[in-house]
Amino acid sequence: MKISPVSILLLVALACLPLPSKTYPIDGYDFSGIRRLVRLQLILEGEIKDTQPIPGAQKSINDIQLNLLGSRGDGLDSLPQTDPGLQRALNGLFPSLHESYSVTLLDITEGKPVRYAQRQPNRGFQPGSVGKLAVVAGLFCELENLYPDSFELRQELLKTRTVRAGPWAIYDEHTVPFFDPETKKFSKRQVQEKDIFSLFEWADHMLSVSNNGAAAVVWREVILMRVFGEAYPGLTEEQAEEYFRTTPKGELSELAISVVNDPLRDLGISEDEWRLGKMFTRGASNIIPPKGGSTGSPAGLMKFMIAMERGQLIDPHSSLEIKRLMYMTDRRIRYAASPALTDAAVYFKSGSLYKCKPEEGYQCGKYKGNVDNFMNSVAIIEHPDSTTYLVALMSNVLKKNSNIDHNALASRIDKIVRN
Repeated sequence: MKISPVSILLLVALACLPLPSKTYPIDGYDFSGIRRLVRLQLILEGEIKDTQPIPGAQKSINDIQLNLLGSRGDGLDSLPQTDPGLQRALNGLFPSLHESYSVTLLDITEGKPVRYAQRQPNRGFQPGSVGKLAVVAGLFCELENLYPDSFELRQELLKTRTVRAGPWAIYDEHTVPFFDPETKKFSKRQVQEKDIFSLFEWADHMLSVSNNGAAAVVWREVILMRVFGEAYPGLTEEQAEEYFRTTPKGELSELAISVVNDPLRDLGISEDEWRLGKMFTRGASNIIPPKGGSTGSPAGLMKFMIAMERGQLIDPHSSLEIKRLMYMTDRRIRYAASPALTDAAVYFKSGSLYKCKPEEGYQCGKYKGNVDNFMNSVAIIEHPDSTTYLVALMSNVLKKNSNIDHNALASRIDKIVRN
């Protein structure tokens, strides 16, 4: 997406605008309508007895900003040259027998020179659930197309438009939270076809707990926004079902690929660096066949995070909203679970995919595939002392759950950035 001179002025001005109070991540129910946030707020206030979020997960929306607006993002239209010292330190984390790991690392701590390091940055991996970031980018792209002059109208549609899961959301083992702000009743379970949430809540389920069904529903709605345009806000479920039933499968596949990949191309991310080709559930793939396969690379994922921090992921308001949705207020896992990051704000998405085949002396286990065993993490780390950096880590270590390695690498990468 091209940035005009007027937009550049907006990038600078946005950093000075006061952010509204009573907004999410935790203090954000009034703004977003995401009901699980009410419960988190009540836990922090002591009205509900439960484990409080760790210190780094307790930020208010007033604390969340884009780090590379205006002149701070100068020179980051492409990945920078590597910093010799940081590159040596990064190389030292990976002995030769760990060629299955690829990483990009960008230190953007304010008041210090930007430093970049990389290891096999262009190597392709199956992105898994990291690909859901492309879906949320597609969502905000189509929202901009609907309301090009009003982010407030986009936000209102996210909050008030409710849709049913249907067969698209089936099947996913990840549970989602159900909370009634009036009765305080809370539960978690897998998504069912009957479940209804707002667009904001579906997007939150897609990123906060990585629910595949939610990702399929959001992707579906992005397609419908593209097709129906101004008529989308009043679109009925029956009209949507009729469209998917009567449209040729090949046309649906082309459109599905377009709505989630076009925003990546607008950022200068190539097809080889990152693309999505398949819906996230069997139910959705039965309606829209996959096409072209999915791949991702540390270089492509880093470009995405840089564009977001520069306010160029659709536009500054959309970039900030996507970053808010990535803020980890739920349980941190894998890379984000590192004890070194307890006090840091972490904006995070993880993804994995494994595949097994029969092998003598080997028993297939979760995240221990002997054919493929992908585990990927993207993270923006913001420490209280202003240390700030971006990481994209991708791996394919066979027969081993790399969760512990990702966790340990997070601590080691944090250390080399600080040093």
